[in-house]
Amino acid sequence: MNRQVNSDGAPEPDVSCESGAPCLVNPPACLADGRPLFLVGMMGAGKTTIGRGLARMLGREFVDLDHELEARCGVRVPVIFEIEGEAGFRRREAQTLQECTERRDIVLATGGGAILAEQSRSLLRERGLVVYLRATLDELFRRTSRDRNRPLLATPDPRGTLHQLMTARDPLYTEVAHVIIDTGASSVNAVVKHVLTRLNNIEIAS
Repeated sequence: MNRQVNSDGAPEPDVSCESGAPCLVNPPACLADGRPLFLVGMMGAGKTTIGRGLARMLGREFVDLDHELEARCGVRVPVIFEIEGEAGFRRREAQTLQECTERRDIVLATGGGAILAEQSRSLLRERGLVVYLRATLDELFRRTSRDRNRPLLATPDPRGTLHQLMTARDPLYTEVAHVIIDTGASSVNAVVKHVLTRLNNIEIAS
């Protein structure tokens, strides 16, 4: 069986039972009606890897917003940035996000800047459950330093740029989140289980 790889090209760990078979859990009450689960956070926070793990555990479809956008445009994200600039990319991203948030029974990993538009934040908050995956600057830089698919970090000082982005965006992630999870150095399995535990302990108005 081919294993998924993350943005750094490394194999993603399987989220599985001790027997090796995938674990399916009963969805938390806040997701029982098919309400979508949205992951937000900085680039390198683990949204794709952890999102795939959550989708496996919940028996849901996993959707990556950047991949959806690339499929529609027919080119990679850096090419969209190069041709249309960040403003053009954000317009396309907001439109794709609007359509994706209408889908049920999914786990959606958003792009790091998807929360910049106020309307997008409202849609995320109103249409689903939002989990903010938070990591330290050192951890984010370690995870993204060798990734060439990050146009915003194509600067002489990528760590400094990452710090600026983190400072500006953290309040927006916090504003939109129903749950905040510090990923730290925990394993994917541990973070996935922690997310599910936290979701089991919250109540969201229907």
